[in-house]
Amino acid sequence: MASLRSIRAGLSKSYHSLNTMGEGGGGEDGGERGGGGGRRDDTNAGYFNATTSDWLDVDNFRTKNNNRSNPLSAIKEALAKVSRGRQNNSSTRISGILRELDDEWRISEDAPEGDRFLGRLRLSSSSSPSSSKMPSSIAVPPEQASLLGTMPGEVLEDSELRHVQLSVAPSRNLSEDGSTGNKVTVDTPHGPITASVAGDPSRPVILTYHDLGLNHVTNFQAFFLYPEMRNVVNNFCIVHVNAPGQEEGAPTLPEGYVYPTLEELADTITCVKNHLHLRSFIGFGVGLGANVLSRYATKFPNYVDALVLVNCSSTQAGWIEWGYQKLNIRHLRSGTMTTGTVDYLMWHHFGKLEECNQDLVTVYRQHFERAINPTNLGLLVDAYIRRSDLGIVRELDPNKKKDVRMIRCQVLNITANLSPHIEDTVTFNGRLDPTLATWMKIQDCGLVIDEAPGKVVEAFRLFLQGQGYAVHSRSGVGSRQGSTASVTSSTASLRDAKDIHITENPLQNPTA
Repeated sequence: MASLRSIRAGLSKSYHSLNTMGEGGGGEDGGERGGGGGRRDDTNAGYFNATTSDWLDVDNFRTKNNNRSNPLSAIKEALAKVSRGRQNNSSTRISGILRELDDEWRISEDAPEGDRFLGRLRLSSSSSPSSSKMPSSIAVPPEQASLLGTMPGEVLEDSELRHVQLSVAPSRNLSEDGSTGNKVTVDTPHGPITASVAGDPSRPVILTYHDLGLNHVTNFQAFFLYPEMRNVVNNFCIVHVNAPGQEEGAPTLPEGYVYPTLEELADTITCVKNHLHLRSFIGFGVGLGANVLSRYATKFPNYVDALVLVNCSSTQAGWIEWGYQKLNIRHLRSGTMTTGTVDYLMWHHFGKLEECNQDLVTVYRQHFERAINPTNLGLLVDAYIRRSDLGIVRELDPNKKKDVRMIRCQVLNITANLSPHIEDTVTFNGRLDPTLATWMKIQDCGLVIDEAPGKVVEAFRLFLQGQGYAVHSRSGVGSRQGSTASVTSSTASLRDAKDIHITENPLQNPTA
């Protein structure tokens, strides 16, 4: 047993796998095993004559010499001593040796080959760490040199990866991160409102207006931070306008405050325009904001270059919507955000919740439950259900167009196939000049600018190109060109986008 120390020392350096041991005689007792054989000078000659093979499938391990320092000699000597003893408990002693060897090696006998004294010798998982290291360099064989583009025999150095971490996208939140620009307070006849400006106002301007239960941060921050959108609007000035009392952290509006109607909210945009010295802008509105921007474009057509409207309604609220919202307003004005109110807001934004992105559904539900001033929201909801009809008409006679109320700029009218406002957008599109309007329905989403931002950005980029802006998806946006592209060219470009349905008159093509 004293030789175990030398056995382990030898095994830690290199190893061989034994195929057979003691075949054909040899050793002091070779006559009793393997067909006899005379006594040889080397007591371990029988073992050295044994055939070896590489069960570990490692061809690089070779013994450096055949003297007694060979690590196998220690094993052979120990086993020879046991076999010379011829004691009845020899098997017990052998088992003891193997049990101690198993601290570093796992030895298992191969049952089909009963003539083998030792089975396969495998390296255990607890072997020396040095045996598991990758080589520092690898010589490239000639047959692989041409594939790797190297010279035969050239050594390829290993590259060690350090500080590698799993990249996990941060969880979506609706908190302000400062990317929407600098906040400004604008005085209006209906009290002060908060706007946010990002970029130089002397550049082409995109002005946004938010939907119910949201503000410029929760509605547009993530969308304008979308990489492709940032590339598109790189040289625009972005102006976000909030309805009174809807900005993040807004104090409760005073008792007796008369909230402006949607027509009056449209007038507050004029105050923002004058305060920032804007000449004109491209409007981008969602839901309530789309209705407000439509009213402004109807009253001041010279100040609106184009409109991008998501889920825009052009009619009065129906009786069901009016009655349901009246119940919600009663609770909101008392400062209580009820489950029914949250459910309505979720339906208003997502439509079919079970088919939408559930992560976004959870984030928005938590926002509506915890981060909204119920009193201020109740006043805005009351203004929205009291909205009047836009009063716009589709007039195809060029001689009569100047005398009717209509939107006279290009309009990109967007909705989603899971949205509850599809019919509203179809009705609205039917009241627009077909030479100026494009209706688009995006598939597999409800809250379209959050669930499918890439598709909206691509449509927006093509829409801007149709207005004469030199828009590049990677390198930013140039100034407006001298001549405006035709509507036909813009619509044809939009038709090339994937996963969107587009038509100039959805009433004539209900399957669009």
